Amino acid sequence: MNRRRIGILLILAVAVALGAVRDFLLVNLNYQIDFVEHHRHVSYAHSLFRGWTEGLGLGALVRLKWALAVAMSASMLVLCLGMARLVFGDHRYRMVLVIGFGAVGLLALVLQVLSAQVPQLYGVSVKLLHLLQYPVVLFLLWAAALLPGRRTE
Repeated sequence: MNRRRIGILLILAVAVALGAVRDFLLVNLNYQIDFVEHHRHVSYAHSLFRGWTEGLGLGALVRLKWALAVAMSASMLVLCLGMARLVFGDHRYRMVLVIGFGAVGLLALVLQVLSAQVPQLYGVSVKLLHLLQYPVVLFLLWAAALLPGRRTE
């Protein structure tokens, strides 16, 4: 197996691992936010996670959630840039990826704000944010490299 293929597999493995870390952090963060926001008697967040966030108020938890979302999106963008370099042999798609990630993120933010008036937009906003935080674009890049006429070696 050559270095390029090892790099692709390594990027995919890191992306899947980051997805698992993202799930653990953000699912538990949502449980903790629900616990604090609704003054529940029991938090369903993992005990380790509750220890990390003990004493944080609702505002701090929401800021943490947005910070994690941005960090996960940025991590996936970096992995996508690396994947594009490996599968296409150069950086010709760098600006397209950066602008695409930024545009989808901005659209998600706008829809999040507009969801106060049109609640149905909230779900669309969440799906767009998930698109950026999971290795969806990464796998699409990998698949695109397998199309006929694309440089793969």
